[in-house]
Amino acid sequence: MNITAQMVKELREATGAGVLEAKKALEAHDGDFEKAADLLREKGAARAAKRADREANEGVIELYAHPGNRVGVILELNCETDFVARNEQFRELAHDLALHIAAMNPQYMNAEDVPQEELDRELDVLRNQALAEGKPEAIVDKIVSGRLNKFYEEFCLMEQPFVKDESIKIKDMITEAVRTTGENIKIRRFARYELGEAL
Repeated sequence: MNITAQMVKELREATGAGVLEAKKALEAHDGDFEKAADLLREKGAARAAKRADREANEGVIELYAHPGNRVGVILELNCETDFVARNEQFRELAHDLALHIAAMNPQYMNAEDVPQEELDRELDVLRNQALAEGKPEAIVDKIVSGRLNKFYEEFCLMEQPFVKDESIKIKDMITEAVRTTGENIKIRRFARYELGEAL
């Protein structure tokens, strides 16, 4: 199939890939836009994984107060260089993450951060729910696994769908930022405060 400049342009706009990269992806899949886009996303995730071990000591501390000043967030977002830290897109990412934390109130950064005793308790509750609903014993584990993923999406920041666009998870936003900046980017830590919450 003949790959046109318009096809390359559309793929670049959709994925943020370079001209050559977009053209090669289209050629590899005979002009199939969806398959080419998937290939570029996979490559972006692989590159992000390669960069994950690099030091990220620059960045910003983002302060966000929700309108009405009833909820506030402090977020540390790190990158490798002060050049990226001053970049408008990086600062926008920090702001969006802080806004998301204010709205969604994550309790943990990653699924691995959930304490084992809390995880065990949640698994027991989910198992008992499934059995109480009369689900067959043979499929209870599958049901519990699916519901556990929902638990992670509710309480773990990196697993949460982004509050402004639920089609993308926070971990995917970070991966995309790594791909576009070429640097390792990490949410180092965050804290959320709500007026009157129990201390």
